[in-house]
Amino acid sequence: MAEVSLKKLLDISLQAGHEILDVYKKDIEVEVKEDDSPLTQADQRSHKAIMNGLQDAYAGIPVLSEEGRDISYEERKDWKQFFLVDPLDGTKEFIKKNGEFTVNIALIDEKYPAMGVIYAPVLDTFYFGREGLGAFKLEGASKADVADEDDLVEKSVQLPEVTEGSVVNVVASRSHMSAETEEFIDGLRANKEVDVVSAGSSLKFCLVAEGKADFYPRYAPTMEWDTGAGQAIVEAAGGQVLRHEDEERFYYNRENLKNGWFLVKGKA
Repeated sequence: MAEVSLKKLLDISLQAGHEILDVYKKDIEVEVKEDDSPLTQADQRSHKAIMNGLQDAYAGIPVLSEEGRDISYEERKDWKQFFLVDPLDGTKEFIKKNGEFTVNIALIDEKYPAMGVIYAPVLDTFYFGREGLGAFKLEGASKADVADEDDLVEKSVQLPEVTEGSVVNVVASRSHMSAETEEFIDGLRANKEVDVVSAGSSLKFCLVAEGKADFYPRYAPTMEWDTGAGQAIVEAAGGQVLRHEDEERFYYNRENLKNGWFLVKGKA
């Protein structure tokens, strides 16, 4: 696996976040993509910043991004390693101006997430995780003055940071709550007290990685770039991301980039 620096991914994420916030401060103009999902200038500016940063630093590693999704399966099916990017996850939250949107970058190695970073620009919080290293959270990321990867880890808090309690915490989508998700929550309530927390974008994965949520059931459609970075961070924190149909580990670079249902479980 090529050496990819978490410090470099922090720098790229911060630049993308800067581009997003520059648009966020103004009146937001929204276009509609072919699949009826919203697109803003912030998505496009973040995409450009990330692509430039990754191609400058890691020219040999291909990139699959939401805003560059037209790469054919024939072209990408033999990729051993690639970056999976969502330049602005939570566009609906961005448009609502509630701050719950993120920049997601994952490194996929042999179909599975090997490392991932999530940056929440409004919160100025950077989550990151890598196989063998663990998962971490850096608050005040843009002001942290990080020298290198070791310094990044030293200045961050290791995840999970919340210990187990008597209440089961379930995080659900702020914009997408399905009947099946409600059924899952009702099933937990049969045995334990359950508290439901709503959140937007990939911050739901981060809540599980932190230990603030025990489960994140997603019984509604997502795309690969919505989940890659979050899965890397959850798994590095000791959790799991499992397919609903067979409870197998989620994998990537499928011919159809639309994800099936899944369940995120925190560290047991």
